[in-house]
Amino acid sequence: METVHKLLSALGADLSKYQGDDIRSRTPITGETLASLRADTPQAVSEKIARADAAFRQWRKVPAPRRGELVRLFGEELRAHKDALGRLVTMEAGKILQEGLGEVQEMIDICDFAVGLSRQLYGLTIASERPGHRMMETWHPLGTVGVISAFNFPVAVWSWNAALAFVCGNSVVWKPSEKTPLTAIAVQALFDRAMSRFGSDAPEGLSELSVGGHECGQALVDDPRVPLISATGSTRMGRAVAQACAQRLARSILELGGNNAMIVAPSADLELATRAIVFSAVGTAGQRCTTLRRLFVHESVYDTLVPRLQKVYASLPIGNPLEQGTLVGPLIDGASFDAMQNALAKARSDGGNVTGGERVHPGGCENGFYVRPALAEMPAQTAIMHHETFAPILYVVRYQSLEQAIAWNNEVPQGLSSSVFTNDIREAELFMSASGSDCGIANVNIGPSGAEIGGAFGGEKETGGGRESGSDAWKAYMRRATNTVNYSRALPLAQGISFDL
Repeated sequence: METVHKLLSALGADLSKYQGDDIRSRTPITGETLASLRADTPQAVSEKIARADAAFRQWRKVPAPRRGELVRLFGEELRAHKDALGRLVTMEAGKILQEGLGEVQEMIDICDFAVGLSRQLYGLTIASERPGHRMMETWHPLGTVGVISAFNFPVAVWSWNAALAFVCGNSVVWKPSEKTPLTAIAVQALFDRAMSRFGSDAPEGLSELSVGGHECGQALVDDPRVPLISATGSTRMGRAVAQACAQRLARSILELGGNNAMIVAPSADLELATRAIVFSAVGTAGQRCTTLRRLFVHESVYDTLVPRLQKVYASLPIGNPLEQGTLVGPLIDGASFDAMQNALAKARSDGGNVTGGERVHPGGCENGFYVRPALAEMPAQTAIMHHETFAPILYVVRYQSLEQAIAWNNEVPQGLSSSVFTNDIREAELFMSASGSDCGIANVNIGPSGAEIGGAFGGEKETGGGRESGSDAWKAYMRRATNTVNYSRALPLAQGISFDL
């Protein structure tokens, strides 16, 4: 508790204006309460949206490269406070310290990307069919962007959206997970520091933070002053957001479940594959949208690879994520533990052979929900494998042909990330082709977990998709206009129509 307050103080975060009894921030490390906070009412959310809307109308007039300077300053604040913010992420979300620090590094990386982007918001020049005319497309700021983030990436997801939104000329209203409000408050404090350094060009209300539960998110999603909602979380939540946005014809970017698969082919480098499998499947205690959950292993290498995995799984260091050497930290809460046990029971009833999955009790952390990652050898891809359980469960199935494995990869409704391990160029190319993986990310000889800032992150089948972060994802945060310029003295009219002036 004392450590958390020291971290918040170092980050410049003042909890006094958030104090209340509506939301309790608990650390999954020990189950201890870190802070009690007040939840925003729908009226408070509306007032914050009004401030953000007013800020947008000023911010859109600031030249894009100048807007990039604010993001550059924010990146400097993140660099200076990386250790403190990373530790706070670990304490509130439960991921191991290196992952907490890595998440802050992702924030720094997207700031760097966005600063360069602020000078590259290019439009096309288009050939006109009319003589003496020129057409071009221009990109304009969209408005206030609503960001709803989940507990598993409590700070990085906001930054992926906000850094692009700010350089594109938008304001942002952020509704973080009610399980991780302290990290959001700390990030807002760092952004306020950057705003102070930037000067009067940055209007008050450019970044608004709304701490609360479902009612807060609903108020944000329903407000007509928010033309774009970017939401990360469960598919259930995503459906509700998509329907609400569609009702008022607003845009949505949805990053939801992954249920990601890997195929291990006969020619695969098994040592490389083993490392990728373990990192992808047990990192963040299986609580990533890019976690590896389904593993399809060719029958010729199955009996070599799976015993290797079982040996590694049995020796994984599980414990306090702040301690050096820990690789697997806690689940976020008891509900996640119960969901994991229910999924394993279903796997057993489907004929699966399960190793691991039991609760463990590291010293000093007895009230946290720590588990040994589970391997479930399945006779086929059963119904439970179509459902994504946010816990460290890896389902393993033998396959005979690559076409069969690709079909299994594609038959679930989720479609975020996928990978194949092979040294056969034909197999790799088939996997990446139109007849291969149908996921937004298709990797060769690298696991599905994680995505680099330069590539747009997205590809949900179930919810219609969404792209954040790199590549041309910036276009989702802007509106496009086509401009036609007539530099001739003639105005083409419909054939046979004329009049005198």
